[in-house]
Amino acid sequence: MISKNTICLWYDGTALEAATFYANTFADSAVGSVLRAPGDFPSGKQGDVLTVQFTVLGLPCLGLNGGPAFQHSEAFSFQVATDDQEETDRLWNAIVGNGGQESECGWCKDKWGLSWQITPRALTEAIADPDPAAAQRTFNAMMTMQKIDIAAIEAARRGG
Repeated sequence: MISKNTICLWYDGTALEAATFYANTFADSAVGSVLRAPGDFPSGKQGDVLTVQFTVLGLPCLGLNGGPAFQHSEAFSFQVATDDQEETDRLWNAIVGNGGQESECGWCKDKWGLSWQITPRALTEAIADPDPAAAQRTFNAMMTMQKIDIAAIEAARRGG
């Protein structure tokens, strides 16, 4: 069954590779159907992967091998809420360690240029602290980080 609303992500011939990586990295993720070209076409040949249906953390996606015309940008990202430092480290390290790159404040990019926010729930809660001083300390601490360090976030929230 095709979802009524699906995120379509553009790739340059690597949609199946990306979908497989996501399925192996994130819970509630899987590769679904793969549509291959029934015949030759201007930028490819019969049997090339055209699209891949997959889910990432339960979200339906379609990987479209559309060629090099469009690249991913930070204007779109997946935000992944993590429960602890172990999960935060595992996901961050999987993305960055598989040809990705680190960015700031919990953001990183995978090797296909797709942006990810690996965001511990502790960070979200601390920035929303009803004490404005605690929220500001947390925000200031986050601004110095690449991968989020939950212990440092909690210390900043407490004023340490």
